[in-house]
Amino acid sequence: METGFITEVDRYLFGQGTHYEIYKKLGAHITEYEGEKGVYFAVWAPRAKNVSVVGNFNGWVGYNHNMTKLGDSGIFELFVPGIGEGELYKYAIVTPSGETIMKADPYANYSELRPNTASVVTDITGFKWTDKKWVHHSNPMAIYEVHIGSWKKTEDLENGGFYNYVEMAHELGAYVKEMGYTHVELMGIAEHPYDGSWGYQVTGYYAPTSRYGTPKEFMYFVNYMHSLGIGVILDWVPAHFPRDSHGLANFDGTCVYEYADPRKGEHPDWGTKIFDYGKTEVTDFLIANALYWLKEYHVDGLRVDAVASMLYLDYGKTPGNWVPNIYGGHENLEAIEFFRHLNSVVAKQVPNAIVIAEESTAWPKVTRPAEEGGLGFSYKWNMGWMNDFLEYVKTDPLFKKYSHNKMTFSMTYAFSENYILVLSHDEVVHLKCSMLEKMPGYFADKFENLKTAYTFMFGHPGRKLLFMGQEFGQLREWSEERSLDWFLLKEKEHKNLQEYVKRLLYLYTSHPAMTGLDESWDGFEWINCEDGDRSTFSFIRKDKTGKKCLLFVMNFTPMLREHYRVGVPGRADCRVLLDSYKDGFEKNEKRIYRPEKLECDRRPYSIEFDLQPMQSLVMEFSMPQKSVKKAATAKASASKKKASAEKKKRAR
Repeated sequence: METGFITEVDRYLFGQGTHYEIYKKLGAHITEYEGEKGVYFAVWAPRAKNVSVVGNFNGWVGYNHNMTKLGDSGIFELFVPGIGEGELYKYAIVTPSGETIMKADPYANYSELRPNTASVVTDITGFKWTDKKWVHHSNPMAIYEVHIGSWKKTEDLENGGFYNYVEMAHELGAYVKEMGYTHVELMGIAEHPYDGSWGYQVTGYYAPTSRYGTPKEFMYFVNYMHSLGIGVILDWVPAHFPRDSHGLANFDGTCVYEYADPRKGEHPDWGTKIFDYGKTEVTDFLIANALYWLKEYHVDGLRVDAVASMLYLDYGKTPGNWVPNIYGGHENLEAIEFFRHLNSVVAKQVPNAIVIAEESTAWPKVTRPAEEGGLGFSYKWNMGWMNDFLEYVKTDPLFKKYSHNKMTFSMTYAFSENYILVLSHDEVVHLKCSMLEKMPGYFADKFENLKTAYTFMFGHPGRKLLFMGQEFGQLREWSEERSLDWFLLKEKEHKNLQEYVKRLLYLYTSHPAMTGLDESWDGFEWINCEDGDRSTFSFIRKDKTGKKCLLFVMNFTPMLREHYRVGVPGRADCRVLLDSYKDGFEKNEKRIYRPEKLECDRRPYSIEFDLQPMQSLVMEFSMPQKSVKKAATAKASASKKKASAEKKKRAR
């Protein structure tokens, strides 16, 4: 007997892939039916012969709790009276071949702690949010990437030494606020069975992992972060899912969520299944899931993992082991449409939310709107910059001059997308060394080198992301099994590095020149990008007015550059804001350099000083009023010409 909880309209929209709140219908929901309180269960298993609900309440035998199939929708439903929150359950599914398999609920809001795999009935309504005035999107954006299970651990190792969401909100929130980051990006929040996957092989897409507590405790985490002015971004994995027997793989004995053809439906390198983006119910599951985290948990954005693996049909596959699209190409046309659909719906329903693509290829227009042929993401991780940057900074100073272009090449495409510069967890695992250990030279040199590298990163256009531990010089590679090495902060070098990053973050978030024109050449100008022989770089960042500018000068060698001269735009005094050399950043000395009328770097004015080994300097100065007015006039003229051209185009 049909209950009426899922209507014909619900089924139609689900079948069309446009039921964006399907999670309010499918899954387990505490409710009342015909005067009795209980739990309503609904699951999509289109080729199942029979589905029953099993749990503690029936001794895990489901013959008294068979579900009703709703027409040809593939949805099964059942209301079970007399049970409520905390009840464990699974679905016993009879496959087309007659085998009975046990599956966790794909739409469950909570799950048992691993290694147990049952779903748990829970009520996620009723949390008292206090973040109504919170604005999701912000510029500047300085992101702290965190795996909360290993950021810090408790002394109680019985449950892996995990802090719960509430405890972590206070611990992590205080630290992030003090350092000056604007956002945290959380790894591994959706439920996953294996700690070593870091949360990138998900079985519970609608369930915050029980490792750290309950769904409402995670709501507390987000709400508390917002009270501190910190945004929350989640890693989100719509690219693939694991083969675990209780999960999505072969859900009703057939390929429900994955492509049926193994050449399309399996990642040979990862041993995982690939979602079938051509199936509307599957894309509805994913798009509704994105909205679920944004709406129900108030997260500020999603970082979409492994986008490249979704865009290319031959990703990680050898010739003959992949299927071309209908035009013979290797682009996954269904995944492209999925991204456009996802991003358009998010933009409409949660306008201030951000969606970030981890896309490692040169796919064009990732952050351009669908109507312009783009994918519609808010931002893209700049993996090209990251690879070139790391290759340069880890090179021995003696040979850096041969790689000088690795630090300048990114400016040829810096404004083609909305980029985030990333030094993520992927760069400090699998024998790649920690950021500090990548640096060449003696132990003390490594810290100076890293300070200068971070200064270049923060000065370069693009939002910023640092993985936890990089801010104080973690020595060991990251492992999810242990806490960061916080004891290192007892050592002066590590403490000074942390303080320097804190000062960089303050500089980045407090000076409009760092971010006001972050996606335009109007905000950046090279002073000297050609000094490969001395491995130095200099450039300026400008604010929207063109008046206040920041001059960056960096020396990537352990050589003293005496009487170093650098060109400046005009006669205004240059005031030192940040100096990395020998803890000079701690001093409040008001050093000022007065430009001389002496040509350098093709500019009529310049300043001179001794550039110390591996030193980086940031100075503030005012642009000459003539230059500002000239630039403003040129900009106004360009805008006028553009408006005139558009008017003529419309007239035609």
